[in-house]
Amino acid sequence: MCIIIVKDNDKTIESSILVKSSLINPDGLGVIWLDDWTIDRYESDDYEILNTSRPFIAHFRYATVGKVCIENTHPFNINNEEVLMQNGSLKGLGSKDVVDGDELAKILGHVPKEYWAKILELTDNRFLTANLVEKTYDIYNADKWIENDKSFYSKENVLGGHLVAVYGTLKKGHSNFNNYLTQSNFLSSGVTLEKYPFIIEGLPYVSSDEGNGFNVEVDVMLVDDDELFELDCLESHPNWYERKQVKIHTEDFGVVTAWLYFNDTVEYNGKELQSTYTEQSKYSYNDWDSWNSRDEYIEDTVECCGECGSSKLGLDDYEAKKYCWECDAYTYGETYYKY
Repeated sequence: MCIIIVKDNDKTIESSILVKSSLINPDGLGVIWLDDWTIDRYESDDYEILNTSRPFIAHFRYATVGKVCIENTHPFNINNEEVLMQNGSLKGLGSKDVVDGDELAKILGHVPKEYWAKILELTDNRFLTANLVEKTYDIYNADKWIENDKSFYSKENVLGGHLVAVYGTLKKGHSNFNNYLTQSNFLSSGVTLEKYPFIIEGLPYVSSDEGNGFNVEVDVMLVDDDELFELDCLESHPNWYERKQVKIHTEDFGVVTAWLYFNDTVEYNGKELQSTYTEQSKYSYNDWDSWNSRDEYIEDTVECCGECGSSKLGLDDYEAKKYCWECDAYTYGETYYKY
């Protein structure tokens, strides 16, 4: 039920917090800009306007009372100088068309300001009033607000998310998306703002050597702490792939900051660089230039997963089956030969 964010500084709020605020509260965004004390109202998915060093107070609305429209986006006028933002619902106020916070603001307009705190703190709701002329604001039920990185939040449910940009089998429509990301929120497709070397040799690898290669096509996902931990385990972060934050230009939400898994253990010089992931052979090889599926002279062999092609196979003694540490599945093996 709504979120109020107070950023009275020049720091920039994490993209994941803004995205999550928009996704959870999709019914309107009202902003008081604290550098000039003006008010603007937007759609919730215009949240990228808050990706700024400008100080602001923002309200993302989740409609419970009153229709969804720009007129019902917080804040609401108390009088000619002061406005109200509310996080929560008030029983008995509002209607099918009118927001309870708007009705409350009109009530406060008939009450001396010294009594506002006594009225507003009768409930557990979080409130904020701002005087646009005196350029001040007041927070009510302050003990229920959450401080995070020098900004204040009326609820904590928008904190703790992570944006991850995926470019290989974790993209929508590929195997590891189904294994790891079906419960996550898909934000948008996009490309890395900078160019990176991207090679595909059974498995995809992006090098952190910025400025070489192409702007890599990605899907941006919003994941929680547990999902990020699972992705780190899948990618063996930080020992094989290493997760780093980069800028992503998304198709729908402008530029966001997201985690991307780089692998600098694989040499890319002299190899064909890519801009997007396309599934090649389902088999992978330990020595990409030497292994071949033809039945030729056997100098050495490697057994690969029949599902994803990884050679990281083990034997589950309890199930008496081969187990792939890469795609987290029981599998059959295929033997490949070096010639």
